[in-house]
Amino acid sequence: MTSRPTRPLPARPAGYVELARYSSLGRFWALLAGAERAGRTVAGVRGDAPEVCRRRVSGYTLPGTGLLLDTARVTQALEDGFETHPALLALLGGDPQQLRDELNAHYALRADFVLAFTAGRDLIARPEFKYAPVVRGLSALPADLPLQARRLGRDEVHLVIQRACGLA
Repeated sequence: MTSRPTRPLPARPAGYVELARYSSLGRFWALLAGAERAGRTVAGVRGDAPEVCRRRVSGYTLPGTGLLLDTARVTQALEDGFETHPALLALLGGDPQQLRDELNAHYALRADFVLAFTAGRDLIARPEFKYAPVVRGLSALPADLPLQARRLGRDEVHLVIQRACGLA
């Protein structure tokens, strides 16, 4: 990161989670610098001036996160029609463990997020969690299956962001 952004956002935009109140620019900069040291991609948000305190951080994956799968969303998608797979049949039968095991073996949870600092001194983030195959074609799950993580709580999101930035 060549420059440190110094202009806070005027207010918290919709869709952002509050990570900390009464934070500081120093904490925001420490997270961005930590993310870069940890090998993450840190980039400005399209449309923002370089001095605006908002950056997209990407490139962090969490293996073995089948437990975080939103099984209700997958079950709802399966009601409309699906390809047969033993883990999906077990899910429809009420047992999500086989699908979670399949995810643990062949998928990782990609955690990208937009990190920002507001004029009210709030450190905020907009997380984007998506399951991605570790090796394409290795899993027999249908490609159009909506594999999404459940909604994580504020503390869970904060911990993931700290880990992505190499601070936890």
